Amino acid sequence: MLKLSLLDHMSSSQWYQEPLTQEEIAQRRELARQRHADRLTADQKAAESHEDLTHSGSAPQEAQPAGHSTGKRPMSSSHETFIAFARVYSGVVKKGQRLFVLGPKYDPAQGLSMMPEGSSASQCVPEVPHLSCCSLESLYLLMGRELEELEEVPAGNVLGIGGLEEYILKSATLSTSPACPPFTPLNFEATPIVRVAIEPKHPSDMPKLVHGMRLLNQADPCAEVLIQETGEHVLVTAGEVHLQRCLDDLRERFAKIEISASKPIIPFRETVVRPPKVDMVNEDLGKQQKVAIIHQVKEEASQGRTSDSLHVDPSGLVTLIIPNRLATMSVRAIPLPKEATDLLESSTELIRTLEQLNMSLREGKSLDVSLRTLEAIAGLKTQLECLLPGRKWRNAVEHIWSFGPRRYGPNILLNSIEGYQRPSLWQCLAIGHKAGESGAQTTAIRDFDNSIVSGFQLATLSGPMCEEPLMGVCFSVERWDIQSSGLSQHQDSLEEDSISKEASVDSNMERSTKTSPQMEGMAAGLSQARRRPEVASTDCYGPVSGQLIAAMKEACRHAFLAQPQRLMAAMYTCEIMATAEVLGRVYGVIGKREGRVLHEEMKEGTEMFIIKAILPVAESFGFADEIRKRTSGLASPQLVFSHWEVISSDPYWVPTSEEEYLHFGEKADSANQALKYMNAVRRRKGLYVEEKIVEHAEKQRTLSKNK
Repeated sequence: MLKLSLLDHMSSSQWYQEPLTQEEIAQRRELARQRHADRLTADQKAAESHEDLTHSGSAPQEAQPAGHSTGKRPMSSSHETFIAFARVYSGVVKKGQRLFVLGPKYDPAQGLSMMPEGSSASQCVPEVPHLSCCSLESLYLLMGRELEELEEVPAGNVLGIGGLEEYILKSATLSTSPACPPFTPLNFEATPIVRVAIEPKHPSDMPKLVHGMRLLNQADPCAEVLIQETGEHVLVTAGEVHLQRCLDDLRERFAKIEISASKPIIPFRETVVRPPKVDMVNEDLGKQQKVAIIHQVKEEASQGRTSDSLHVDPSGLVTLIIPNRLATMSVRAIPLPKEATDLLESSTELIRTLEQLNMSLREGKSLDVSLRTLEAIAGLKTQLECLLPGRKWRNAVEHIWSFGPRRYGPNILLNSIEGYQRPSLWQCLAIGHKAGESGAQTTAIRDFDNSIVSGFQLATLSGPMCEEPLMGVCFSVERWDIQSSGLSQHQDSLEEDSISKEASVDSNMERSTKTSPQMEGMAAGLSQARRRPEVASTDCYGPVSGQLIAAMKEACRHAFLAQPQRLMAAMYTCEIMATAEVLGRVYGVIGKREGRVLHEEMKEGTEMFIIKAILPVAESFGFADEIRKRTSGLASPQLVFSHWEVISSDPYWVPTSEEEYLHFGEKADSANQALKYMNAVRRRKGLYVEEKIVEHAEKQRTLSKNK
């Protein structure tokens, strides 16, 4: 028994040693580094003694070798620098080497055409878009929290590079040749969707805040920093936890000041849908009831407008006359298919490139387009033609006037005007590199064409429901008439005013004894304008242009209101791992927050269930904490932005049928999710919110007993 116990004790002490503590690990690491440094020092001394023996009379070398490492971090704790995380795919990276920095949008063909042959990064490189040169200041071996400085790194290794913060924003490609195609930018599954406005508590700290947000934008690949038109500094993050982490980094690391952040701003979109076939209690809508609802919507749309300037017919066509009675336009709003909307939403960069090409064609500039870009544009056109089937969308892709908002959004302006064949939006596919043909085609554009497009852009940027951008709406312009006689009279009056001003200037000049150079230039300009009356006839920047922009915006808004309107909410994909005991609680939390479970499955070999659901971003704040509290930590959710989804409920709905009166009551004051979201956005933006706080106050009574 004694021998057996002794053997057991010996075996346990031999094979099951206690794990080392952090202090022991750090101590052993320092001993290994010290032995390595001593070995390098001994080799250096041996080399110096050998050199002294071979070259007698020379002074001894006291400098340390270039590859010597002190075993400490190259950065002090008080100073923080950016370290780029990189991988070597070919060649050997050396310290102090000059390399080209290729941005994600760099085009090798354009770069080689602008640079002389045989140019290297050590030479003076001309200005090439998305191309710069840098010098590798330091190379590091990443060892957990520690950094080991290196002299060179061969291919296949992962390393850290210091000193690139001035050349790289998020990601880039380093190469010794400008002919190298850049790698595609990193694609993160988490898309930034939640935004807050940030300002310093002390206004004098604004430069520190700007500097700190720039550093945060470089350090966090999922965060976005932008300045809105109102001057607000906005931080866009992926979710609630990511937002809190970014704010803490701003306070403690990057800006190091006290900041105040607004409440999270949740984006919404506005759209129109087909008229519903069933009512709110899933009863089939009769034809008579549909007509009554349409007339009610038309009356609400035309409220506050005189009948002679605005007309809405039962089919939803809006006809509007501008205030000076010189132009009339008719616009109709049509919902786009969901697949076409998703295609436009995912092709924003390609549509932006298409708009830049069309602008170059209108200005008569030469086109330098890669074949890959033209193929992508042709593929986009083919996909749109396939996703817009049916008789009402026949040849619609060829008659696209513009995209919006900002000329690359998921909305379409359609040219359905009889007799107006303007140049196609896809003219770059037919013209290619021939810039001479573009000048002949741009003459077919009517005057004030840009005013119609500008009004469409303004209308899609802020919708009538809660001033949020539109999504998935096609505005078809079916009539656009301009009274040329009235317009010519208006221009004649402008010319008479200019001639009278010129006469007054001439008389003043005759009275003066000395003529100044400014007066001579003014007189020459006025006389030149009088000699060329045709320039005034094509002036598209007068008061008529401004009235057309405002009228087009109002016509689009009324056409939008003439159709069934809906809000679109941003949705998260929610993946939850939970045990069987807490499945009911998880379902309860998801249902309480307007979520929807897609499917659940059991993980093989375990007792864990994987639940996949979708959840509105507006309902996600506090979701992770609540689900952990309700399940005692047995369920952990993961939220990733997925898509935009139409909220099925109508925010303007009122009961009309007997079944709806019986189910929802006369006031229908039950919770309407779309109305709640819309009122919250309108209240945040300072818009009018129609709501009643107290009704029938004289009928209120206390619940306590009368004594």
